[in-house]
Amino acid sequence: MDSFLIAPESTVSLAGHDPGFTGKFRNKEDAASKLEKDLLALEKLQTLLYAHDDYAVLVIIQAMDAAGKDSVIKHVMSGVNPQGVTVTSFKTPSAAELDHDLLWRHVTALPRRGMIGIFNRSYYEEVLIVRVHPEALDRERLPAPLRGEHLWKHRFEDINCFERYLTRNGIAVVKFFLNVSRKEQKKRFLERIDLPEKNWKFAIGDLEERARWPDYMKAYEEMLSRTSTAWAPWYVIPADHKWFTRAAVADILVEQLRALELDPPPPEPSRLEELARAREQLEREGEGR
Repeated sequence: MDSFLIAPESTVSLAGHDPGFTGKFRNKEDAASKLEKDLLALEKLQTLLYAHDDYAVLVIIQAMDAAGKDSVIKHVMSGVNPQGVTVTSFKTPSAAELDHDLLWRHVTALPRRGMIGIFNRSYYEEVLIVRVHPEALDRERLPAPLRGEHLWKHRFEDINCFERYLTRNGIAVVKFFLNVSRKEQKKRFLERIDLPEKNWKFAIGDLEERARWPDYMKAYEEMLSRTSTAWAPWYVIPADHKWFTRAAVADILVEQLRALELDPPPPEPSRLEELARAREQLEREGEGR
């Protein structure tokens, strides 16, 4: 899946990334066996992550509406122990959250050691939706000298430094942009309107954001170009076929967890002695109920 990796300091044009790409898989059935194997591997790797209790993994998912963020979380994380995963969906900041810096509410949601944390949207909204909707800056009440075009450069720098800080503290950062086409988004919106069981997913505001598609693509391209780093790279995942999106994300997550080289942790000598005493006690017990 290296073809989806955005190289650090590269200039990204989303026109060069095909949202309908499915690689060697011709259909959902072709990808199913690969996904099943990766989910089994992910389950074992998560157990090792939890057992070591030193690393944590932060998964960031960004996308346009209807790209399949919730679907990826549901299907890719279906096989792992829910006690070892946290999912945080970031909505419009509350008044209390706006009284803090832009990273504050995200810092409080970071995964503990041994855990996988998933951010469904994230602090990247501060260089996406806030950039497409400049009026959102007014609610953040930044001092006037800190506003202007230099603001975006500074936010990119701050995000890169923050993610370097995370990795230096044992939090691996894996970032996915689910790249859905405008045509496929329209199809999914119509399904949400036409199918009663999906009506709840549709909001009229989705159409307002869709009308700003060119602005969002420009913002995403600069975000990907400026914040894909050696320590926290971006992956642009084709998202027109949900079954391929899930397979690609699972494959990359397994690869990233394996890179942590999480062998079963050897027990301390005192722990071995404790286990030996426990075995001896159990063997002394009778065979009764």
